[in-house]
This record gives sequence, structure tokens and C-alpha cells, in this order.
Amino acid sequence: MRAEALEMTYGEGETRVHALRKLNVAIPGGQFVVVRGRSGSGKTTLFHLIAGMKKPTAGRVFVGETEMSALNEAESARFRRRNVGLVYQFFNLVPILDVVENVALPLLLDGKRLTDSLPRVDALMRRLGIADRADHPVNKLSGGEMQRVAIARALIGDPGLVLADEPTGNLDDRNAEDVLNLLTELCREKGITIVMMTHDASATERADRVITLRDGEVEQDLVMRDPRGD
Repeated sequence: MRAEALEMTYGEGETRVHALRKLNVAIPGGQFVVVRGRSGSGKTTLFHLIAGMKKPTAGRVFVGETEMSALNEAESARFRRRNVGLVYQFFNLVPILDVVENVALPLLLDGKRLTDSLPRVDALMRRLGIADRADHPVNKLSGGEMQRVAIARALIGDPGLVLADEPTGNLDDRNAEDVLNLLTELCREKGITIVMMTHDASATERADRVITLRDGEVEQDLVMRDPRGD
């Protein structure tokens, strides 16, 4: 993933806000990267631009060789379903669907049948420790369980990139620790690139790299460890 001279502004004239200012960053595959900064530093805007959910005012953003900023809305949604997993602070699960249906949702939206997807869904739920909740309504789960369902949904399409926006922000300390451990393990095991926007200081202890944003710019970019173990 890489961003080139990325800019994002909101509003006009005296009310204009510069959320990102000529931001340049490149993240190789397989890294676990934490993006941190105070509220208003540009973290969530960067999340939306990488995911192709918004278009930048200027500059370009790529996931692999695909320029997200050049896709239309339908192309962007299709690309996300197949290549990018999204994890949110407030889970963004569908309350009228059970756990299995929520996990399988990206496949269903891509035209796959639930019956054909069940072996894949079941294997992933077992890996994440939620197989015994398969037919539960998601609103009957604990916060930690809901975030595991959200992570399973993000991974069901075998994405090369997972974007997480404050994934521990709505969890207690124990569940936050479990989620961070899980994301770290998945990054190492599967070689997934994980970019996590967070205030959570403990996430930096697990990161390969920590990027600090301030007023829409990269204030600091620290390599913490080599994910290859070299």
C-alpha cells in the first residue's frame, strides 16, 4: 500500500479544514503498522482513503497496483470485498443476521452461496474461537465476541490488507488485549498487511512500524522490528 502526495480538505474558505497535507507513505506487504495521533490528526481520513471509501482532494493512493482513488463507487466496493478487510471500533455488524451470515457477508455480496461458503466460514470461526456462537444473533454477543466476528468477516475473502480503525476502542482491557494478540498472530501466520489506526498505546508494542500523524502530516515514522525476523 502506498500514498503519494495525498491531500484531503473539507469545507471552503474560512471553514476549510486540511485533514491530510501532501502525505507520502509506503507500507510493504506483511507489515503490522500502527498509525497513531490525536483526534483530528488524519487517522480516520487516511483509513477511508486507503479503503477507497472517499476520494482525495489531491494525490493518489494504491493498494497493490490498484489506484483506489481512480475507482468509481461500484468498482471500489467490489475491490474491497475481494482484497481489503475492514474492522471498525463499533463492529458494524448487521443485527438482523446471525454470526455465520455476518462472517459470510462479503462472499454473499459477491454472489457466493452460503451453503458453498460454510466450510470456509466454519474453519475461520474455529480459528477465531467463535464457532460455538455460529447461530447466535450478533446483538447477544459480548463486545469481544462481536469484534472477533468483525475480524472473521474482514478475513473471509483472504485479503492482502486489513484496515482497522480503533478496533480496541470499544473493548475492556482484557478483550482489547485478546484482539491485539489475534491481529498480531494473523499478520505473522498469513503474511497479511495490517494497518491499524489507534490511540491504544499497547498496540505499538506489537507493531513492526509506528507512524505518528500530526495535523495531517507524518510527524514520525519508526521501524520497531523487521517482520521477516532478519
